[in-house]
Amino acid sequence: MKGIGVDAVDVARFRSALERTPSMRQRLFTDEEISLAVERGNDAATLAARFAVREATMKALGVGLGAFDFHDVWVRKAQSGAPELVISGRAAALATDRGVSGWHLSLSHTESVAIAVVAAL
Repeated sequence: MKGIGVDAVDVARFRSALERTPSMRQRLFTDEEISLAVERGNDAATLAARFAVREATMKALGVGLGAFDFHDVWVRKAQSGAPELVISGRAAALATDRGVSGWHLSLSHTESVAIAVVAAL
């Protein structure tokens, strides 16, 4: 294992941020992630979990905020229904530099907290 990262997001606080700054959705998330959140009917919790994934990925790579763009890391729904980590751009370059050959991802949320764990292999 090359690195592991975990992050937790307060859903109510994240919901407030989304309401205050509606453009945040497009700035942080892909269209696919936004569509999934709307489809699930609990967009704040779903998006908070995906934000936690981005933060956990930074930690797994040993970097901080600003090391890569938010759209460089995102979560897609695999054919099985499981979440799947997708990286590109500067995040992919960092992963390559660190010898990362794969990822494990786990995310979960309740009405109050969203959490993500990312392992870089």
